[in-house]
Amino acid sequence: VGTCTFYGTANSNQLLMEVMGLHLPGSSFVNPGTPMRAALTDAAAARVTEMARGIESAPMGELVDERTMVNACVALLASGGSTNHTIHLPAIARAAGLEIDWSDFEELGTVVPLVARIYPNGGADVNDFQAAGGMAFVIRELLEAGLLHQDVLTVWKGDLGAYAMQPALDGDELVWRSGETISRDESILRTAQAPFSLDGGIRLLTGNLGRCVMKTSAVAPERWTIEAPARIFPDQDDVLRAFEAGEIDRNMVIVVRFQGPRANGMPELHKLMPALGVLQDRGLSIGLVTDGRMSGASGKVPAAIHVWPEAHTGGPLARLRDGDVVRLSADNGTLSALVSETDWNGREPAPPPRDEQGLGRELFAMMRQHADEAEKGGSAMLALAGL
Repeated sequence: VGTCTFYGTANSNQLLMEVMGLHLPGSSFVNPGTPMRAALTDAAAARVTEMARGIESAPMGELVDERTMVNACVALLASGGSTNHTIHLPAIARAAGLEIDWSDFEELGTVVPLVARIYPNGGADVNDFQAAGGMAFVIRELLEAGLLHQDVLTVWKGDLGAYAMQPALDGDELVWRSGETISRDESILRTAQAPFSLDGGIRLLTGNLGRCVMKTSAVAPERWTIEAPARIFPDQDDVLRAFEAGEIDRNMVIVVRFQGPRANGMPELHKLMPALGVLQDRGLSIGLVTDGRMSGASGKVPAAIHVWPEAHTGGPLARLRDGDVVRLSADNGTLSALVSETDWNGREPAPPPRDEQGLGRELFAMMRQHADEAEKGGSAMLALAGL
């Protein structure tokens, strides 16, 4: 019941849906099995019924617009949320007839401050975040700083200003009151004027290895740049075996390729961080480069993830060889193999590893087909509506 207390994809999703006005105000991080949770569930059901009857409501196609998508991106950056949403939000935008990409996250990140530290970006969990002021505090701070669009439609009859309120029980009645104006714990929540950092928690890296994102909110600034020889692996389990055998106990950039959506459906690589964190704690310079994903598990080790084009399609990552020096830097936004242009251009991409993920690829292809059909259907509906 409920979600984990780790600020990964599930809880990032809660936060984003509330900032997008698609939850009841203050409902994201209320614990299950409590009178407040039960009251909010009843209120949500009542509101859904009202919306179905057309009472002070709008269809999803009107609720989610350009302003809503900007709000979602801002909230992700300001909270240091899951990197999975650098995939999810562009997909949501596309369903709404809009286009955003990683460059938009990068541009917004230059002006959006980091106002929250929740594990793995800090020591607190989401319960601590809630106790420190929670969503009402974050939304009020971002609204007052002019970083969120307030004039958006929401499921709660008004604009986003209502989401700077927090729910309370007055006897058996559910009411909303003004949220916290002062953080109860500045190690978890800070104002937009005195943030943890002046820019957001995600950076875009580009170079001769492609484009990728790096979650900087969890990485100490002195580790934002690493330059070391590459050690290439086809799977995260191979990395763990090498770790246990003591084969990677030195400065290096671990490369796990053929982990993209076309290769095997882009699985979570969350098992890597504990082992790589141990190596880093030994004083080694350790980095990770992958065309896979890590969700909120991208922790204290600098990790260039979601590398595109992926290796399976012949992307540059497939040209990399063991021992090539790789530089990944969030300080200047680069991801490059330090190899001569002549040598680099003359290389043939490495072939994919032996097919052990055929079923995964088949399932992904099936989902992609259904998504394409849904997108075509959505485009047809927009055309019929004259949009």
